Amino acid sequence: MGYEIPTWFQIAALSVLVLILIADLLLILKRPHIPSMREATLWVVFYVSLALVFAAVLLWVTGSHDAMGEFVAGWLTEYSLSVDNLFVFVLLMSQFAVPRRYQQEVLMVGIIIALVLRAIFIMLGAVLIENLSWIFYVFGLFLVYTAWRQAFPGKHEEDAQTETGLVRFMRRFVNIADTYDGPKLRTVVAGKKVWTPMILVFVAIGFTDLVFAIDSIPAIFGITQSAFIVFTANLFALMGLRQLYFLLGGLLDRLKYLHYGIAFILAFIGVKLFLHALHVNELPFINGGENVSWAPEISTWVSLAVIVLSMVVATVASLIAAGRQPHPAVAGGGSVPSVPDGTGATGAEEAASQVAEEKATPPTVEPPHDDRR
Repeated sequence: MGYEIPTWFQIAALSVLVLILIADLLLILKRPHIPSMREATLWVVFYVSLALVFAAVLLWVTGSHDAMGEFVAGWLTEYSLSVDNLFVFVLLMSQFAVPRRYQQEVLMVGIIIALVLRAIFIMLGAVLIENLSWIFYVFGLFLVYTAWRQAFPGKHEEDAQTETGLVRFMRRFVNIADTYDGPKLRTVVAGKKVWTPMILVFVAIGFTDLVFAIDSIPAIFGITQSAFIVFTANLFALMGLRQLYFLLGGLLDRLKYLHYGIAFILAFIGVKLFLHALHVNELPFINGGENVSWAPEISTWVSLAVIVLSMVVATVASLIAAGRQPHPAVAGGGSVPSVPDGTGATGAEEAASQVAEEKATPPTVEPPHDDRR
């Protein structure tokens, strides 16, 4: 890392971004509603523009194009991986029958949980990288394995049962009402304080966020070793995720090749990490503990080009393939909601189930009910 980010800038930037996040949360709590396509589009454009402005400010503060390039590459990587989150969120919202009016609040809580978990993983990753250079081998192999699972998903029934067991455990030992009471976690039924099904939604989303954090943090550390850039890239990627959920809606099911693009990005970064590990090698059983001189260092700008090209190719190929076949609603003679509404199936659920399998998330979740009956 040939640049230095001033401490004052790190503190100021994080303070401003946290304030924006709090303001966004307060706006949702004050006025829960279903955002229109126009509103969702404007918010997504706002957060994307904000990320690009931040990249320019980072260039101005550090005077380094590498710092700007690492941030943009990291942000795009995390943003593309965050689209994976959307598939699972679509599934969870539908299967838990979350009313559309309160889906924004649920998503915001999910994003906050994700930020906390990723902050923990980022700190752990930074410590490991600082003290154990061989961890790059581990990260690299892990990303290649993750890419393989992403491209060729299998049936992870045992893992799926584990999470279903977590939900069933809560139903058995926690008093949970049959119905929602707005966005509340606690309500009163027959004079007794009980939890609402919203607690199950948060547990499921928290578990999903944990799994995604395990995948995404090694990926971005393959682009930059700056913990500040890693965290801000994650923050910007997650800040626009809530609006992107409502903007894409039923279009998610048309991105059938997206997981191949993400898999290629993960595999590329995994190889890059492995080559970097060879370049800074200290393991005695590899080249006698000396650096491997022939191992190339892939530049930030090459990484950025590969990331952008992968997502463009995957998206264009998906849209072309979707345009050549009739939409399920048309083929079946019926109608499918274009936006997930939490009251029934959407066109995105098939794609969501596939990603759910890859991430060890059950493809179906039992709707809220009371086992005590």
